[in-house]
Order: sequence, then structure tokens, then C-alpha cells
Amino acid sequence: MPKTCFILNPKAGPSQRLDMPALIARYFGARETDYEIRLTTYAGHAVELARTAAAEGFAVVAAVGGDGTVNEVGRGLLGTPAALGIIPQGSGNGLARHLKVPLGLPDALCRLAAPTFSRMDVGVINGHHFFCTAGLGFDAHVSQYFALAGSRGLSTYLRVTLREYRRFRPVPVRANLDGQEISTDCYVLAFANASQYGNNAYIAPLADLRDGQLDVCLIDALPPLRAFRVSLAMALGTLPRSRAAEYFRVPRGRVVAEAPIGFHVDGDYLGHATEFDVELLPLALAVAV
Repeated sequence: MPKTCFILNPKAGPSQRLDMPALIARYFGARETDYEIRLTTYAGHAVELARTAAAEGFAVVAAVGGDGTVNEVGRGLLGTPAALGIIPQGSGNGLARHLKVPLGLPDALCRLAAPTFSRMDVGVINGHHFFCTAGLGFDAHVSQYFALAGSRGLSTYLRVTLREYRRFRPVPVRANLDGQEISTDCYVLAFANASQYGNNAYIAPLADLRDGQLDVCLIDALPPLRAFRVSLAMALGTLPRSRAAEYFRVPRGRVVAEAPIGFHVDGDYLGHATEFDVELLPLALAVAV
């Protein structure tokens, strides 16, 4: 069993209602030398805790939370020998689902106690690292208002999505995708390292975390009929075959928008910009899965 540091977001999902220390002790033993639990207290804290744990020699640093916590822990581990573990406790759990981490706590803890080690690619957009997806346009617009909704969960996300669908307007962009020039309206321009946003919403079902490529999904407009086709295809994992979206596979890209457009990394809205530089760092992070 590798020495493991659990970084727990006490506000994520059901974590706030469970005795996580007792659950972890059940699967990792009672010896405090085998593991530690450290709690986050503010946004960005998990980055610092992960970096410190890696410097202290922990072989695995496990994010106990949602995609935001996973992103912070992963960022803290970049450039270190420690491996990222995931105990999914969020509303989407996109990276955990892609890596086939069990969503049930007992199974996830049991798996982490005897992990397989591997490595994965890491994306970067305007200096911000992402492990699952980054995107411009409607998905970022929804993430902006989802963060302000006052509650989490799939039902809140769907409610915000339906409301903002009536308000959002695409922005014209010029994109250079590894040398290929494109001028288009951007309703959604998603850069996918993993296959889904979360909740099995597959924006790029053919994405591979270890292929050195980003799967880029472009949707230039989303009238009601196409919106229905896209939603159904994302749920079924058939969006590339639906002809409702265009795909590219590239290691890097640059996008210039005619007006400021929102962007997100791993579901967290980061603001608006008019220029975006995107690249992939091959096999930059160790993972314990």
C-alpha cells in the first residue's frame, strides 16, 4: 500500500455528511504512518497541500472531491514524482469517470489502496492547466452561471443550461489548429483531454489521455433541433457520428475571438478573453488508478 495523503474538500458532494476519516481508516488501516488526511479551507488550498505532500514524500496524493478539487491537486503535483489519486465526491466527476474510478466510496477506497500507476497528458490554456476539458463559448457561459446558482448537482446544472440557452449568442473566431486555419462562429469550442465533461456527457468520446493529442470539438451554432441531437449524442457517446459537431485532433492551437468570450477549465469559469493559446503536455502527470 503506497503512503497516501488524502486532500479532502469538506464542502464537496456527500463528503460533508460522511465520517470520511472513519471510512478511510477502514480501508487503509489504523496506522497513522500509512496515510494522512488534510482539509482544504479556501479556493486554491488544495494546490498548496498537494505540493507540500509531494515534497514530504507521499507516493499518492488523493483528491477527495469533485473536478475542481482534482484540478487543484493535479496542478500541485505537476513536476513531482507523486501520483494523483481520486476519490470522487463531486457532481460531475469527469476525470474519475474517464479513468473508470468507482464512484462508490468503498470501491474507490479499496481500489486506491492497491493502485496501478500510469501517466496522463495535461492540457494548458492561457497558462491554466486542465486535466479533463477546457472550452470557449456556451459551456463556459453555463459554468459561469452555475457557479452563481447557489446549489450544485445535475438538476441545477440542467436548469441553468436551459435558461442560458435562450440568452447565449455565439462569437466569431479565427482558430489555428496546429497549422489548420478556421474562421467560424463559436457556440462551443471544446479542447478535450478526457472524453467527457462529467455525468457521462461525452463531448469527445474518442479522446485518449495518453495519445499526446487534444480532441477539439467545434459547434458553430445550436438551433433547437441541433441542440436536441447534440444532447442525445452526448448522452449516448455518439457525437462524432452525429454530424452535429466538427472534430480535430491536434497537440496545440490558437484562437482569436472578435469579442471577449468566456472560457473554463475542468468546469470552472475563469473569465473572458479574446486570445487563447492551447497546448498539450504529454504524459506530464502520474496517476494512481
